[in-house]
Amino acid sequence: MNALTLPTAAWRDTLVDAGLDAPLAVRIHAAVGGCGAAVRRPLVLHLPGGAFTDGDLDSGLPTARLLAQSGAVVVSLDYPKAPAQPFPAALQAAGALLRWLRRARTRLAGAGTALWVAGEEAGANLAAGLALWARDQGLPLAGQVLLSPLLDPCMATASLREAGQGCADCAIARGWAAYLGRQGDHPYAAPLHAARLAHVAPALVAVGEDDPLRDEGLAYAHALQAAGVAVQTHRLAGPTGWPQALSRLSCLQAPWVAELRPVLQAFLAEGLARCPPVRRAVRCAGRPAPEAGPSAA
Repeated sequence: MNALTLPTAAWRDTLVDAGLDAPLAVRIHAAVGGCGAAVRRPLVLHLPGGAFTDGDLDSGLPTARLLAQSGAVVVSLDYPKAPAQPFPAALQAAGALLRWLRRARTRLAGAGTALWVAGEEAGANLAAGLALWARDQGLPLAGQVLLSPLLDPCMATASLREAGQGCADCAIARGWAAYLGRQGDHPYAAPLHAARLAHVAPALVAVGEDDPLRDEGLAYAHALQAAGVAVQTHRLAGPTGWPQALSRLSCLQAPWVAELRPVLQAFLAEGLARCPPVRRAVRCAGRPAPEAGPSAA
């Protein structure tokens, strides 16, 4: 079935007081369909792409809708953008929202639900960094969904060269420079370079065959597997037009959607099954490390 012929998830924009100086702008998407649970739904914190400097709730709508069509309640965040607010501003906003979602999860997605993080392109970078941060804070996650993740500021992969990108004046290079500022290669900002990946949440990593970010996504999946993390890797046949296509609603008519949606449904269902429907929070993945400061990795 074509994605645009599926029922469209209802959504609403709102502001969330997550304890920061200003409220966070979010879009909450109701789940469409199901993933094997009668009452509770997966609860996904979604971070849109945009090379760290662009993107918003509207450009993130295709991925959010795909996740909702896969059975999840999706909360998309309009996070702070570089260069006005470089790293770690976006990650701090996402972390604050994650804590808020843990408190509100029963109201949003049913008793005994679990939390995922997800994103595309730069949003997948933030989701991966947030998963590392959550592990270090002892906050359990059921999983992380990384679509065409932007993870390596070195920009030296073959897939970038094949796409004619990676030069100093390309959008990706400008985005990295704006995002990193003076922070350098912090592991939360460049997860592919993190020295400690063990015990992070299970990951679903999807890239396109024609995706400029293909190689760094596959490299991160390999690094997670080497660290003992459960990883599902999916390399979609081209043309996908990723990552740019992920910001256009028309992408939901593409052939890769029919391949990816059941993968998402299964990944969410598996994560929910690992978290029994009890009132008290349980560990969903791995063994969280003790609380650590921003330099932990």
